[in-house]
Amino acid sequence: MSRTLRLLITGGGTGGHTYPALTTLAAVQRRQLPHDVLWVGTASGLEARITAEHGIPFKAITTGKLRRRPNLRELGTNIADVFRIPVGVFQAIGHAARFLPDVVLSTGGYVAVPIGVAAKLIRRPLVMHEQTTVVGLANRILARLATRIALSHESSLDHLPASARAKAVVTGNPIRPELLQGNRAAAYDLFGLTFEVPLIYVTGGAQGSKQINTLVAEILPRLLQHAQVVHQCGPAWIDQMRAVELPPALADRYHPVPYVGGELADLFAAADVVISRSGAGTVSELTAIGKPSVLIPLIPTGGDEQRKNARYLAEAGAARALLEPRPTGEMLLAELAPLLADPELRHMMGQAAAKLGRLDAAEALCDLLMEAAGHGAPSHPGPGAPGPR
Repeated sequence: MSRTLRLLITGGGTGGHTYPALTTLAAVQRRQLPHDVLWVGTASGLEARITAEHGIPFKAITTGKLRRRPNLRELGTNIADVFRIPVGVFQAIGHAARFLPDVVLSTGGYVAVPIGVAAKLIRRPLVMHEQTTVVGLANRILARLATRIALSHESSLDHLPASARAKAVVTGNPIRPELLQGNRAAAYDLFGLTFEVPLIYVTGGAQGSKQINTLVAEILPRLLQHAQVVHQCGPAWIDQMRAVELPPALADRYHPVPYVGGELADLFAAADVVISRSGAGTVSELTAIGKPSVLIPLIPTGGDEQRKNARYLAEAGAARALLEPRPTGEMLLAELAPLLADPELRHMMGQAAAKLGRLDAAEALCDLLMEAAGHGAPSHPGPGAPGPR
């Protein structure tokens, strides 16, 4: 193998697949090892924009989505995807054969399947990473082809094909290191917060969530009697949330914003409770920083993954979860009330969350890549081991 590490990355479509790969690449770069990188994804996926922003070489392929339960409305798309998938495989083989990587990192999404097949055909090691507590359809396929399998949660071992479990190691889900370096005082200064009542940070993702925004608006006048709220509601909702009628004496406790960017780490540090979805990235961030949360899973998602993530945290005592398909504002308020009234309960839930977190996930996954590429033995535990917390 050459002295320069040649790393091919695939995965994307959403931030849950894209950012773990980006964070792992940053861990490779911190080791100051000479390396060449190529990212293969779809032109329409988030990965195309992210790689352009970071100056990462990128090649697009055409591929189709694997649907577990197609419906009649998707019939035409399903038929078209039957033809797109082999085209994507041939394109992937071409890119992989020209680049000749020392190792391939796959972080999921349907775009990862053609590259996984290509890695197998050109006999290059494939390291597959799964972010969710369950194993998605694409990764269940790739698990049979992978050289090593990196899992975010120990419970995911049971969702792998039996023949693939010996290749698995629990690394955790890489999160951005800057999220661990938040400044509580900076958030209080930025939003003009008070120390009189707990702080709730509400987020439904970058674009906000209609469901979460509606539930919060319904209970906001009562909620603000016991808490202050920073609410990342999404650009399309900011005017509507600013127009919610509030008691004049409590209005200063509500701070709606369209988007949270660089201040996210400070908000996480300041928040006493987080209200959010339960996607893989969010769950990894909440556990890494050790925050109590009330989770409102997006239903349905592929394999009902968000509800399973929420249940996983709730059963560990790290979160409260609204698992019903149509939760109400009263249900949300009922879950929040004990947390707002009891600082010790919040502390215990935060500790339970931190026990599930992995601060070293990016480094552990980087170790696995180096081992598979022949750059030395990993410093983390072997197959199936949960590793240090």
